[in-house]
Amino acid sequence: MTLEHDGLRRSSLRRKPIEEIEEGGGEGLSRTLGLWQLTAIGIGGIIGAGVFSLAGEVASGTAGPAVVISFLIAGVASAAAAFAYAEFAGLIPKAGSAYTYGYAVLGEIVAWFIGWDLLLEYTAIVAVVAIGISGYFGFLLEQIGLDLPVWMLGAPGTGEGHRFDVFAALLCLLIAFMLTRGIKSAARFESAVVVLKIAIVLIVVAVGFFHIKTGNYQPFFPYGPGGAVTGAATVFFAVFGYDAMSTAAEESKDAQRHMPKAIVYSLAISMVLYVLACLVLTGMQHYSQINPESGFSTAFASVGLPGLASLIAGGAIVGILTVMFTFMLGVTRVWFAMSRDGLLPRWFAKTDPVRKVPTRVTWIVGIASALIAGLMPIGEAAELTNIGILLAFIVVSAAVIVLRYRRPELPRTFRCPGMPVVPIVGIGFSLWLISFLAPETWLRFGLWFLIGLVIYFAYGRRHSALNRGGS
Repeated sequence: MTLEHDGLRRSSLRRKPIEEIEEGGGEGLSRTLGLWQLTAIGIGGIIGAGVFSLAGEVASGTAGPAVVISFLIAGVASAAAAFAYAEFAGLIPKAGSAYTYGYAVLGEIVAWFIGWDLLLEYTAIVAVVAIGISGYFGFLLEQIGLDLPVWMLGAPGTGEGHRFDVFAALLCLLIAFMLTRGIKSAARFESAVVVLKIAIVLIVVAVGFFHIKTGNYQPFFPYGPGGAVTGAATVFFAVFGYDAMSTAAEESKDAQRHMPKAIVYSLAISMVLYVLACLVLTGMQHYSQINPESGFSTAFASVGLPGLASLIAGGAIVGILTVMFTFMLGVTRVWFAMSRDGLLPRWFAKTDPVRKVPTRVTWIVGIASALIAGLMPIGEAAELTNIGILLAFIVVSAAVIVLRYRRPELPRTFRCPGMPVVPIVGIGFSLWLISFLAPETWLRFGLWFLIGLVIYFAYGRRHSALNRGGS
């Protein structure tokens, strides 16, 4: 019994050698993404609901004008994890992100559970964003007088007669279709939409600047400094996205140089835009008058610019669409990496012979997210998110410390600054945010964890590529 348990422990803690990860093997992905395409994917995953929804919500009821401080706090905390991701992205330029990094440093069982969690988290994020866009889209159709059957306007429980959110489901399938066209074509689409989104945010800032009334910034801390800190916990989920983007390392032309830069650039650009947008929003309207659901649209309408308000509403739909793209890209690459390593059936790791993308898992994720989006209210779908991403942050931040001291000789194109303080800050902030999660979130996570436990010991451990001799 002791020998059996010892063998079980050793097989679960086995690590994938970094040199073996770099050599690759099996199905490969096409390296076509340049630095700015990667940066656009990162920005696409970061900027979305944060500007168009969360900024107004936190300003009106949690932080007031100090919402800008909330974003800065969240940005610093997110940067602590981003630097850890950047070091790994330059060191291990392979698909899988936190899953792959954990596999190389902390062992197979840790990698399994991070990968398993991200499969659910990223898929749920795609569905949640699709539901949000569907709500905007339905509103715009009502504005032009187009009446659609009630059954197709929302998930059961969201309104009388609602049976299925058709728009949300179709959006998920559309993004899946785009990703199956090949990463180069998909990245072009993403880059174009991101440019449009940034342009809209810059227009908001430029025009809104002339309507700022400095008196609206008083009091700056209407809910006290604690309100700004509490707001940081809310907006933190608007300042990651680079983690999903890092899953595309294997599709970068020069991942060792470009991935670290893309992670840092995407977070830096997004934070500048967030800060400017928050200053304009709280300067245009007193925090007590800001609409928590459509802050910028109502702010511009209040100063006599309804046309720009409509443009912002349309921009919100387009802008949030890029978040779906980034996270669906992320979940398919994590799934691909786990299958290529043998922890899930290798059938899933099969790529299209021409486009070199994992079409099988892409369509599976597209259909799964479509069903979640079509059948679950946004609140229930949102409860499936967050915990896995925070755990991934903890794993990556811890792993970068361990590897720095275990293998200091490895060539690193980017080095996480302030070692080990910076990654420890990332770990601490993630643990703090986890403490805010509802009991229902922990219950769902526990059930998913148990399912993963069964699959790993029934299949993954025995079929792992590292299982030499069937341990």
